[in-house]
Amino acid sequence: MLDAVVVGGGPAGSASARLLASRGYGVRVLEEHPCSGRPVQCAGLVSDGTIRMSGVSPDVLSTLYGAEVVFPDGETLSVRSSTPKIRAVDRAQLDQLMADAASDAGAEFSCSDKMLSYSLGDGFVEASSRTGSVRCRALIGADGHSSAVASSFGDNGPREYVRGVQADVKAPSDLDGMFRARLGSRYAPGFFTWEFPCGDFVRVGLCASWSAGPPYQYLKRMLDDLYPGCRVLSKSCGKIPLGGRRTVCSDRRMLIGDAAGQVKPISGGGIYPSLMAAPILADVLSSALESDDLSRKSLLPYERRCRKVFGKELERSYRIRRLFLRMDDDELSAAGRFASRDDVRVLLDDIDIDHPGNVVKKVLSKPSTLPAGLVLLMRCVL
Repeated sequence: MLDAVVVGGGPAGSASARLLASRGYGVRVLEEHPCSGRPVQCAGLVSDGTIRMSGVSPDVLSTLYGAEVVFPDGETLSVRSSTPKIRAVDRAQLDQLMADAASDAGAEFSCSDKMLSYSLGDGFVEASSRTGSVRCRALIGADGHSSAVASSFGDNGPREYVRGVQADVKAPSDLDGMFRARLGSRYAPGFFTWEFPCGDFVRVGLCASWSAGPPYQYLKRMLDDLYPGCRVLSKSCGKIPLGGRRTVCSDRRMLIGDAAGQVKPISGGGIYPSLMAAPILADVLSSALESDDLSRKSLLPYERRCRKVFGKELERSYRIRRLFLRMDDDELSAAGRFASRDDVRVLLDDIDIDHPGNVVKKVLSKPSTLPAGLVLLMRCVL
């Protein structure tokens, strides 16, 4: 009998499998696609810290030093650093390299092998997949935004989903090491767009609130407006769970990554939180396997430690998102005018993409920005 079966071979699943296998546990990863990383459902923007945590070195398509935010009224705010802020990486390659690292550590990968169902037995979990069934002591759900493992916990959905779509466009770029985001209802109701250079093409995409309808309509509008006549090289789409889940563990079962709702609510990024969670999962599960106690009570430290290390920050960021959702285009433009003030913009130069909520605390704690910031905040709340 295996010690663990990991459902999903993305970064969350591969990181968990690698850490457990390196400790000598028998691990099998069920990956429903022919290989990890495809189809691509991510913009591929990560910090240097996240790349280090991944333990691999994917190809860097471009290095970005700052961001340009375009508000609904057309006003633009630019912040730029002398040091790299973010890398655009080959996301499919990142996933495959992480899967290879897990395999090198001793994890077994079963590709084109989707988990169909599972059942709890007396001292084991039996997972049924396309290739048969396997028994394990613990089941790890790393199976993404629509996790079958997470849904089996009962009332355990995320607070909301957003839908995203992107295209790689053969077009000249004026971005010069910058990331451009657009706010407002024309292109990205309830979220934002992205444009950034990737060598000889530009990656153009957006996310929108679920209630705004299918995102392809907004991408078409954006491409027609901003990249007329340019050749689209490829498209990809996906959905992102925001706001966390009620619980991330139960008897003999644990969730990680998008399956656990471990996603940054402001940016929609999930790699960094999942790589923060993986060592915690490995520690807690290792202790549970050694004591042969895989009850929810024994696994609960995983949930508690995740909340302490990064969960509280995700919760704070989700509160910021809820305020953002209250803002119409006029209020977003007013926020742009506020952010363009010299005493506010200087704080934005130091924004950390892995901890974006921290900049809001800095802005509201600065005496000179507090009156106008509070007025804007009250306009969103009332």
